[in-house]
Amino acid sequence: MDWDNTRIFLAVYRTGTLRAAAALLQIDQATVGRRLAALEKSLEARLFLRTSNGYVPTPAGELALLAAEGMERAADQLVRQTQGIDERVSGTVRVATSDTIGSHLMIAAVQKVQAAHPDLRVVLTTSLQLTNLARRDADIAVRNVRPDNPDLISRRLVRREIGLYASKAYLKAHGEPRRGTAFEGHAVVIYQRAFMIGRSDMLAGEPCANARVAMEVNSGLVLREAVRAGLGLAELPVYLAEGDPRLKRVWPDRAEHYDVWMVLHGDLHRSGRVRAVADAIVDVFASDDIAPPLCERRR
Repeated sequence: MDWDNTRIFLAVYRTGTLRAAAALLQIDQATVGRRLAALEKSLEARLFLRTSNGYVPTPAGELALLAAEGMERAADQLVRQTQGIDERVSGTVRVATSDTIGSHLMIAAVQKVQAAHPDLRVVLTTSLQLTNLARRDADIAVRNVRPDNPDLISRRLVRREIGLYASKAYLKAHGEPRRGTAFEGHAVVIYQRAFMIGRSDMLAGEPCANARVAMEVNSGLVLREAVRAGLGLAELPVYLAEGDPRLKRVWPDRAEHYDVWMVLHGDLHRSGRVRAVADAIVDVFASDDIAPPLCERRR
């Protein structure tokens, strides 16, 4: 199997359409269709059924997936291992994080990197979805979930506090919620269900059973804007909300905490360009808050 054609197969399998696969791989749709046809011809097998809802894998396609993913792992390992011994501080480093961290701290980290290494380019992706570092979706991830993959190296950057907030205008109109009422008579803004894995249906330790859900979001910055606009109560990182004159913290005695982790693949730990970006991220977090000197491989 040709690797170039195989990566096309994987993209179509994962996205379901030629258009989406082309966007994922940043090539044109015609190339995707041509290479997929070439792969099917070389294998003498139909890998997908073309339906009105997209491309559906055939039994042969499901079988080919195992071999294709094996090729992908081998190709990714080759790249990681060769880059891991590359001491040049130039080229591209891909970083994945949330939009709140990206806007608050990652820009400062890139400024620091650029000042010292102008030939180094950072590609920053912000999303609440966890990035697959083993598949090289990113070289470094900064997130609030500690990985359990033994091939990944993690460092706890900081512990953050979350509080319950509302706009002053909202509180003037509706008053503060009463404890023990499950937010009866109040509106809340929450994350979309797809991003609430591991989260309970509670805010500041209070069930939301009686609340009216005014809005569900997939962005921390949009969540803050919704609270600023008076749509309802929400949990926000204290560092993002505390200095905002439009917001007021509700029940300040109730607080939750989360850790922020920097994660990178062990094969890239000694790469010069990856190390430079990782060091800048650590420095920015250390200057913004107290970060414990913890660096360990997850066991």
